Amino acid sequence: MTTSESSRIAARRVARGDVVRIGARVGFAARGVLYLLVGVLAVRIALTGTGEQADRGGALAEVAATPFGAVVLWALGIGLAGMAVWRLSEALFGAAGRGGDGAGKRVASGARFVFYGVSSFLVLAFAVGRRGSGAGSTDQQSRDITGRLLELPGGPWWVGAAAAGFLGAGLWMAGRAVMRSYRKHLVWGRMSASQRRFMDVTGIAGGVGRGAVFGAIGYFGLRAAVTFDPKESKGMDDAIRSFAQTPAGPWLLVAVAVGLVLFGLFSFGQVKWRDV
Repeated sequence: MTTSESSRIAARRVARGDVVRIGARVGFAARGVLYLLVGVLAVRIALTGTGEQADRGGALAEVAATPFGAVVLWALGIGLAGMAVWRLSEALFGAAGRGGDGAGKRVASGARFVFYGVSSFLVLAFAVGRRGSGAGSTDQQSRDITGRLLELPGGPWWVGAAAAGFLGAGLWMAGRAVMRSYRKHLVWGRMSASQRRFMDVTGIAGGVGRGAVFGAIGYFGLRAAVTFDPKESKGMDDAIRSFAQTPAGPWLLVAVAVGLVLFGLFSFGQVKWRDV
């Protein structure tokens, strides 16, 4: 056995070891906390019209205001870093379960690694005092990024491609939730009937709610690309608020907000029952 083969085997063993698995479970817990807080903020917005931010920034501000906020912020940032490392291990060595070595799943894991890595960095930056990093309005950030992209050659196409990615991701999330695709990633055979029911209720409703938000972000991004107007672009906060402007009114916003809360609970369930 060559040195490179030995190194590859050792790296694979570490990637699939207990430390990475624990990091993944802590990451699911951190994700659950953030979605739970965003969902609660969205419910408050729907019922009271408050000016709070229903996005990552609003959630971090809520955490920071608690007595042990600094400790929780560090825990969330480290948890998301653990999730990023786990997703990186999947991208490099394949995921657990049947078909985990497929090229498509590895690419998806690589994209998730980037997403959770950036999220972890922003949360940790907020924890050390760079309040503008983690708690800035996602709406303003979205407009700023869209504006810069529109200034590039072929700008509308770049914005449209990114928006189509968000829209596609939202439809994919909602579709997988409705099809109960999450079941194959759980230790379904070892779960009780009540545990399965909990994961089905939170997984379906939570996945649809999360998918609706991502889809809305993509929809407004496409509008920005077509109109060449960065003000049409929306971050998570404005995208969530936009549901109240539909014919269904605030009640659709409440439904989406409850979905986000349920996705947070679903993430907590994954801490225990996800096959990592």
